[in-house]
Amino acid sequence: MMQLLDTYNQKHSLFNAMNKFIGAVNNMDQTVMVPSLLRDVPLEDEGKSEVNGVSSTGASNYYSDQRDMYNYYVLLKSIKNDIEWGVVQLDDRKKDKAATMDIRVDEAEGEEDLQKQFHYHLNGLYTVLSKLTRKANTLTNRYKQEIGFGSWGH
Repeated sequence: MMQLLDTYNQKHSLFNAMNKFIGAVNNMDQTVMVPSLLRDVPLEDEGKSEVNGVSSTGASNYYSDQRDMYNYYVLLKSIKNDIEWGVVQLDDRKKDKAATMDIRVDEAEGEEDLQKQFHYHLNGLYTVLSKLTRKANTLTNRYKQEIGFGSWGH
């Protein structure tokens, strides 16, 4: 029973979510041989139900209308790179501002809230990584459709 619970928890771990995301982006990168073909191709199907810029899920499509598959391709590869190698550069002003903000946050919040904050941000990061993984998989599948190889990898 304990092993079953551990397996379930591992399935929903941040490490597993990061591995899934990195795997999906690697698959996308290996599949997309000509990234320029992604320009001006919407990521989502045109036939999805949408009323006044709001999808059936309730999310606004303001930003998704601004991005084509190529923009998502570049974004997903950039995020993968940041996860694997860290955020490379911050200018000195951002570093100084971040250090000042950290001191203020530490003074304002008690240590008893640290676990609660950690769980909140961990859950948020897991959710974002799951959404990004779905975007990478969707982009890969749409690219296959666009170039006429919908049965690749199946």
